[in-house]
Amino acid sequence: MASGNLAFRIDESVRDDELGELVAAVNSVAEEMHSIILNAGFVNPCYHYQNLTQTTFILDKNFIIQSFSSGLPVVLGHEPEHLFKMNFEELLAVQVKPLWETIQSRISNDDTFHDTVQLLFLTANKQIIPSFCTISRLLFSDKIIISSITTILQDLIGDNSNYPRPITPRPSEAVIVQNVYDYIRNNLEEPLPATKELSKMFGTNEFALKDGFRHFFNTSIYQFYTEERLKKAHLLMQQTEIPLKEIAFMSGYNDYTNFYKAFKKKFSYSPSELKRPDIEDKTK
Repeated sequence: MASGNLAFRIDESVRDDELGELVAAVNSVAEEMHSIILNAGFVNPCYHYQNLTQTTFILDKNFIIQSFSSGLPVVLGHEPEHLFKMNFEELLAVQVKPLWETIQSRISNDDTFHDTVQLLFLTANKQIIPSFCTISRLLFSDKIIISSITTILQDLIGDNSNYPRPITPRPSEAVIVQNVYDYIRNNLEEPLPATKELSKMFGTNEFALKDGFRHFFNTSIYQFYTEERLKKAHLLMQQTEIPLKEIAFMSGYNDYTNFYKAFKKKFSYSPSELKRPDIEDKTK
């Protein structure tokens, strides 16, 4: 919730105690804030698996960036050439620089330093991205590695280049579009209803639904549905031992061949090429 995902709710305690009352109060506040946002004419995209990427920095003993994972330029909005050889501190928001100074001192005096802290990264567009980072000194080396799971803001806001958005919020549309958005995410294993059918389900007309969805999410309903199914499949492949054909079915694909083609087109590699540590490919 603190990161902006007001669709998230804490599981309520079965015990009638102070903790249960606190959970109920927090959920109630999130519900009210979510309602305020919708009524003001805005939607609340969820921070979930499709917005996350693993990022890694490798720094030298002077905390200068020597290398980084391929997803970092996308997350931070910098060109790779700009990040290379940059002082890591330049990527941090001013609020966490005192913390970073303390960490630098500790790392310099501890060859086995290892800690997890929350840092605030500053993107090229001056947006702040909070991220919990694991910071470690590499053994038998003076290199420092910083790893985190970071939200890709571009996935949340979409590509604005081709579809300029009107400035004026549209309150009634926001409620409908948010409901359609949530419905699709919660029913990825089911066939997507036709837009005409969706518009009837949510009490609007087909044109208004198509236009409203693109207005808020800069993509079509069908494209959003397809992207979400493939990202769900990717997550299941990385984190479970479920056979690929079952993952395809769980992601709404009744035909594995269609799933294979769509997956490869999206990620530029086939499902069987995705590394699944200690997991045997059970499709064979």
